[in-house]
Amino acid sequence: MEHLDRVNAEILTLLQSDGRLSNAKLAEKLSLSETPCWRRLKRLEEEGFIEGYQANLNRRKLGLGVLAFVQLSCSEHDPESTRAFQRAVQDCPNILSCHNTTGSDDFLIVAVARDLDDYSTFVENVLRRLPGVTGIRSNLSLRELKSSTCLPVAAALR
Repeated sequence: MEHLDRVNAEILTLLQSDGRLSNAKLAEKLSLSETPCWRRLKRLEEEGFIEGYQANLNRRKLGLGVLAFVQLSCSEHDPESTRAFQRAVQDCPNILSCHNTTGSDDFLIVAVARDLDDYSTFVENVLRRLPGVTGIRSNLSLRELKSSTCLPVAAALR
């Protein structure tokens, strides 16, 4: 499958909205019979269009009131330091995402913490101990206007 057709794009869009849709409901919404729908879904999974299924949790209900965007500068970029940095980031549950970026900083991290004291401890015990880190700049979210993991599937059809 080199590109998405309209039906596969619709499957992806529907599953992004409700990952718990049964194959029967999915087939019904697409006006397909269940077997072809199941085959399309399995192919989308096998080809990596669908990476997994998960529940989206409310971080505030879990007591994670702080959402931070952290820019990190690093002095060391050798393979060993890079692997150590990546392992430390992967192993930290408070780090939701980490991106190697262009610009004056090397990485952008999105992290959560219970409160400001917990975030301070996170900075001291995790971020400052990451291999090669020479600079940390944090921006804390005051109010979340939009948060989504839904991708614009229709754009892939153009």
